[in-house]
Amino acid sequence: MNAETEHKINAIKSSLELLRKHIGWDEATARLAELTSLAEDQSLWDDQEKAQKVMREKNRLERMLGGVREMESGLEEAVELITLGEEEGDTELVSDAEASLSELEVVAARRQIESLLSGEADGNDCFVEINAGAGGTEAQDWAEMLQRMYARWGEARGYKIEYIEESPGEEAGIKSVTMRFSGDSAYGWLKTESGVHRLVRISPYDSSSRRHTSFASVWVYPLVDDEIEIEIEEKDLRIDTYRASGAGGQHVNKTDSAIRITHMPTGIVVQCQNDRSQHRNRATAFNMLKARLYELELQKREEEANASAAGKTDIGWGNQIRSYVLHPYQMVKDLRTQVEKGNAQGVLDGDIDDFIEASLALKVGSQRQEHA
Repeated sequence: MNAETEHKINAIKSSLELLRKHIGWDEATARLAELTSLAEDQSLWDDQEKAQKVMREKNRLERMLGGVREMESGLEEAVELITLGEEEGDTELVSDAEASLSELEVVAARRQIESLLSGEADGNDCFVEINAGAGGTEAQDWAEMLQRMYARWGEARGYKIEYIEESPGEEAGIKSVTMRFSGDSAYGWLKTESGVHRLVRISPYDSSSRRHTSFASVWVYPLVDDEIEIEIEEKDLRIDTYRASGAGGQHVNKTDSAIRITHMPTGIVVQCQNDRSQHRNRATAFNMLKARLYELELQKREEEANASAAGKTDIGWGNQIRSYVLHPYQMVKDLRTQVEKGNAQGVLDGDIDDFIEASLALKVGSQRQEHA
């Protein structure tokens, strides 16, 4: 067995060992047994919301534990085939088994990153709020491009996407939009996208075809479930009703029922206009406010709480987390991880997994060093 193959085997073993550690193997196995027992009790389905939550957690644990067992089995089989192939001089068998090892190494690294989504709110649904920076139509068009990018990414992952609020630009694009992403670990995956995003391109709105730089902020915060108590006092709130103005986005109802809530102690403002019912919009806005306040609390307790960076910095130079350059060359670069991709259009079509995984992998790297 050559040195490269041995290195791959050791890397996969290391990833699997860390996976077990991240998952909390014994605790997760015991919890799965408990959830399986609950799922077999027909009375569970008397409370649909509770039942769905139990099944969601059960499916997540089954996927995580089953994935590790499958990789361990694949590693064992590949090693056996390589040994057998070398003993019998079957180079084709050895080559096929080594190819399987390479694929397994990639899968193990990705699963290791997924296992990091174990923060307090990582498994929750989330809101993604996008705001155009200064610059009028240019920035508003850029905000709409980001909206499309995240929508494409979410659709590819099978997430349900709901548009909560959308404020159109005067000529094109959007001033702001709030989207809800519902699905497995939506917040855990998207939380590292919070920050200022910078676009450099030849402006389609400039008759002189000059190069323009535009900024937009992205803020991701988790949906708060019923088990998390957030106290909100009525005296701290200003509640306004208004009509969705302008041409409006294609996702928003144009009615009198829009709600805006301002939390005066923190200055947080949330708004909802996606429903014809003022009561439903009010309930959604309150859920958004609870989510924002919860996210503030998470910042105090989590070392990695960078999700509010976009909301606490100017949307401009020096504060961006990622640059998207369309002219004079094509390049998207994350300024935190230094990950670059030359296919800028692919990124804008939703291919952002490499950036998300690299941000999460920063934590993997530090834990790997501790483990070593």
